[in-house]
Amino acid sequence: MPTISTKGQNMPSSPIRKLVPFAEKARAEGKKIYPLNIGQPDIETPKVALDAVKNMDLKVLEYSHSAGFESYRRKLVGYYAQHNIDITHEDIIITTGGSEALLFAMMSCLDQGDELIIPEPFYANYLGFSVAGGINVVPVTASIKNDFALPPVEDFEKLIGPKTKGIMICNPSNPTGYLYTKEELQVLRDIAIKHDLYLFADEVYREFCYDGKVHNSIMHLDGLDDNVILIDSVSKRYSECGARIGALVTKNKAVIETAMKFAQARLSPPTIAQILAEASLDVEEDYFTSVKQEYTSRRALVVNLLNDMKGVYACNPGGAFYTIAALPIDNADKFCQWMLESFDYNGETVMMAPVKGFYATEGLGENEVRIAYVLNNDELTKAMKCLAEGLKNYPGRVENANEELLTAKV
Repeated sequence: MPTISTKGQNMPSSPIRKLVPFAEKARAEGKKIYPLNIGQPDIETPKVALDAVKNMDLKVLEYSHSAGFESYRRKLVGYYAQHNIDITHEDIIITTGGSEALLFAMMSCLDQGDELIIPEPFYANYLGFSVAGGINVVPVTASIKNDFALPPVEDFEKLIGPKTKGIMICNPSNPTGYLYTKEELQVLRDIAIKHDLYLFADEVYREFCYDGKVHNSIMHLDGLDDNVILIDSVSKRYSECGARIGALVTKNKAVIETAMKFAQARLSPPTIAQILAEASLDVEEDYFTSVKQEYTSRRALVVNLLNDMKGVYACNPGGAFYTIAALPIDNADKFCQWMLESFDYNGETVMMAPVKGFYATEGLGENEVRIAYVLNNDELTKAMKCLAEGLKNYPGRVENANEELLTAKV
């Protein structure tokens, strides 16, 4: 029998999706599951976008330009200008989801064996794409004690070596919901300039910032035009996860030219989805106002209910729609599986993402889960009740597990 590639064997499974078989079995048994494991919003996709697809009059579904429709890229220039990001349509390559933008960026900027520093916990697919590209992820650990703020500059400096080529952040963060401050981005700017590094930023949750906080883009940083690579997507912004339309944005012409080779190799991004995404740019501003109000309400509900549970510490995220909670349990993988396999509360249970898979450092995140507050408040309330009851009955409950965190919270 032929062997599987080493790269294939090293490719990590998704910590978000690996519990799906247990969820499918639970549903088959008649349990209702509240899916808080994945960032799939229940927010309706804008009507103007869906109507553009319904009303399209194409006779032939042709390839687009490998960089994406020029009309869409030019329209995106206006969108970014609204966020004080000054670019041209030639600085944009439309991709098949933000995932492809990440892959193109990594393959264009880093060689096999090069190192990429990423604050952990981080979006698990960063590791997967790094494995695909033969790139070594070097984690710099953020702490739940300060809601996963940027680690000190000293922690970055001691990790930088001859193989270091870049730093990757997600802002606001998936999985932590942390929103980086302007001052924190300036720290990264200084490190990138000092060591001549690429600075990659996944900003797909740009619109979702709370408590009056504003989003600061790496594209706002001075003196970094050749270092900055922006990753973007319509998936969360317009609740269009299935469209698979993203973008790679940079003023570095050599990176654009190189990424275009990869773009040409896959021919083009999907035509119908580009029509959807281009029309989405016509949504009224009150769309985002109402969506953000909805997520703000959900965040308050979930975080408060979590922190009311005995032994639980949950972060209050500044952006995105995730929070990480430290639970009084022995192991989050076991607990999340147990909730699906062995527990229900009035025929209902909860699906969450164990955070261990979002860390590259072995042993971290053992009792942490990521909760995506992507359901309505009524369902979130029921889901939190299920979780609370599950924690009371879980055989691997560990009393005083989060005592230090809870003491600091008080």
